[in-house]
Amino acid sequence: MLFRSFALHRRVLWTGLLWLAAAFAVQAAEIRVITSGAFTESYKKLVPIFEAASGHKVLSSFGASIGKAPDSIPSRFERGEKFDLVILSEGGLEALMKEGKLMPGSRVDLAKSQIGAAVRKGTPKPDISTVAKLREALLNAKSIAYSASASGTYLSSELFPKLGIEEQMKVTAKRIFSERVGAVVARGDAELGFQQVSELIYFKELDFIGTLPDEVQQTIFFSAAQVKGSSTESADAARQLVRFFTSQAVSDIVRATGLDPVVRSAP
Repeated sequence: MLFRSFALHRRVLWTGLLWLAAAFAVQAAEIRVITSGAFTESYKKLVPIFEAASGHKVLSSFGASIGKAPDSIPSRFERGEKFDLVILSEGGLEALMKEGKLMPGSRVDLAKSQIGAAVRKGTPKPDISTVAKLREALLNAKSIAYSASASGTYLSSELFPKLGIEEQMKVTAKRIFSERVGAVVARGDAELGFQQVSELIYFKELDFIGTLPDEVQQTIFFSAAQVKGSSTESADAARQLVRFFTSQAVSDIVRATGLDPVVRSAP
C-alpha cells in the first residue's frame, strides 16, 4: 500500500540495523551519490538510516535521469562532476555505461516504477482506467504536464503516437524541466499531470487518480551503478549502500514510496 505508515516497519528496521552494524564494521568513508527523481523519496528515507548504522557519510545530489537540462544526470557527467555511485532509470544508466563512465558489471536493480497521473485537489478526476478512457482524458484536458525524464520520453515518443493524438498533444501538453510535474499541477499551471507514481503521491495538494492501463503502461527499473575513478574506500562503501537499498529489512519503506522493491539476499 502506497501510504502505509513507516512506523509499522520499526521492528523490521531494527533487524536491518543490527545486520548493517555487523556488515559495515569497516573504516568510514564518504560516498558521492547522484540519484534521479523516482527513487528520491526512498533514498531520502533510507540514507539517514544507512549513515547511522554504517558510519559512512553520503553526499547527495539529484537530477533527471535523461535529457539535456543543466541539472540532469547526463549533463552533470558531461561537465565532469565526480560521483561514486549513480542511481537512475535503466535507459539512462545504460547510456552512461556505453559512454564508459561506469564500472562494467556494476549495475544493480533497486526498484521498479510505473507511470501515474494526478490532478489538483478538488478538481474533477478523469477516468484513466482503460486505454479508451485515458485517450479521452488526454484529449479533454486543457493543459497537461509531463516529465522531461524517462516517463515523459515514453509519453511523447510512444504513448501519444500509439493513441493517435500526437498532434493534439503538441498544443496542450508541455514537457517539464528541472522541477516535478506535481509542483506544476499543484500551482494550477496544468490541469493533468503524468510522472512516476513515486514522484506524485507526496504532494498533498494533488489527488492521485491512478496508473496508466496495463496495456500502455511502461514499467521502468531504477538501478545503481558504480562510477569509474572512485577510491577503494568509497567504492567499497558504495557497494554496501547498494546492498542496504536492496535488503529485505527496508523493502517496505521502498514499497510505501510507490515503488516495487527489488530484494536481494544478504551476502
